[in-house]
Amino acid sequence: MTKSYDYDVLVIGAGPGGYHAAIRAAQLGLKVACAERDTVGGVCLNVGCIPTKALLHAGEQIAAARHAADFGLTFGEQKLDIAKLNGWKDGIVKKLTGGVGSLFKANKVTHLIGQASFIDEHTVQVGDKTYTAANFIIATGSEPAKLPGLDVDQERIVDSTGALVMPDPVPARMLCIGGGVIGFEFAHVYNNMGSHVKIIEFLPNVIPGADADAVKEFTKIMKKQGIEIAVQTKANRAEKKADGIHVELEDVKTGAKTTEVFDRVLVAVGRRPRTDGLNAQAAGVNVTERGFIPADTRQRSNVPHIYVVGDVASNPMLAHKAMKEGLVAAEVIAGKPAEQDAVAIPGVVYTSPELAWVGLTEQEAKDKGYDVKTGVFPLSASGRAMTLQATDGFVKMVVEKDTDLLLGVHIVGPHASDLLGEASLALEMAATASDIALTIHAHPTLGESVLEAAEAVHKQAIHIMNR
Repeated sequence: MTKSYDYDVLVIGAGPGGYHAAIRAAQLGLKVACAERDTVGGVCLNVGCIPTKALLHAGEQIAAARHAADFGLTFGEQKLDIAKLNGWKDGIVKKLTGGVGSLFKANKVTHLIGQASFIDEHTVQVGDKTYTAANFIIATGSEPAKLPGLDVDQERIVDSTGALVMPDPVPARMLCIGGGVIGFEFAHVYNNMGSHVKIIEFLPNVIPGADADAVKEFTKIMKKQGIEIAVQTKANRAEKKADGIHVELEDVKTGAKTTEVFDRVLVAVGRRPRTDGLNAQAAGVNVTERGFIPADTRQRSNVPHIYVVGDVASNPMLAHKAMKEGLVAAEVIAGKPAEQDAVAIPGVVYTSPELAWVGLTEQEAKDKGYDVKTGVFPLSASGRAMTLQATDGFVKMVVEKDTDLLLGVHIVGPHASDLLGEASLALEMAATASDIALTIHAHPTLGESVLEAAEAVHKQAIHIMNR
């Protein structure tokens, strides 16, 4: 006799991975519930992707106004209403999280409010009630990693959540500990708002995973905008005083120590999977020492009816990866032949200009044994970039020499994240550089730069001297 359960699928966590999984499972005719202890939307909608991009946009408008006189547009003295800025940002978040709630209702997904904790492999407790399900999808996400010696108070020393609340006045001196995506995005926000910003990174290079040439160009631009960058530097401790936060910095190579004073310090040294309170062991689910719950390509944990998606499953911790994995898990449960088999997962730093990449870097391709060719098209040769006053950056294409197979695309420039869609599709379709070069792109567009980078692979780009 088949055992009866309250739900076919119970999703734990309503972030991007979780709500995508819940909605797709419901679309496929399954009875679905989604448990969430906080507001639906997860880190991404509430304190991550969306509010960060709102602040980035506001900062970019401030920066753009400073250069408007170049084409004859002048303003009076700039004034920033911090309360209105924070309210505008929060309004976007509220609208989007409310939209997810409405989608749950429209798709008949039951929203269970509270922390879900396993009692056994088919039962969880949410609040003071218990629920059973034939299948579970764990989508509990991640949280900011801590740094010893720097206690986050979310006012003067903040993590990515606290940094979203812009103080009034804007801090004159800002330290960002961590030269990854989060560190650079907040550095860009605060720099545009008027702070003097310094980024420190423990490793020899910033933005790990991105192409070396792209990172070199990107950091050159960030420095030109006024952001100070120090690699192989670590923060040992911080002391709050009346005149600011005194931070002891250490040169990793030499051991030399100095103390610098800042008004706000951001700790952005990565994120860690969130499994606290899940009680996964009660369901027999394996959790690694680092807190991840490993999954196979069909998003199954070691317990076949318990699936795992998003940050809690594996790196990279990206919302778009979580979304795809959520769809895969739901479709597998519904009996579909789904699998997470993406050729490559895009990465983006949403500064201005943006840094975006997908596929192999030039060095990664060489390390894998490919005989590599590259094509680079500088945005300084793009008519559309000139009209946008955004000629810093380039498009770089990494290609296998003998087959012309596209291996990776790396972009520094305006709207690089939007240009990356074409590159991602090309990689998934096993396209060649010639396929892209033969495709008519609208003129004048930034997208033409992708075409010209493909042409540059064969030294046939029209608007640059091919070497």
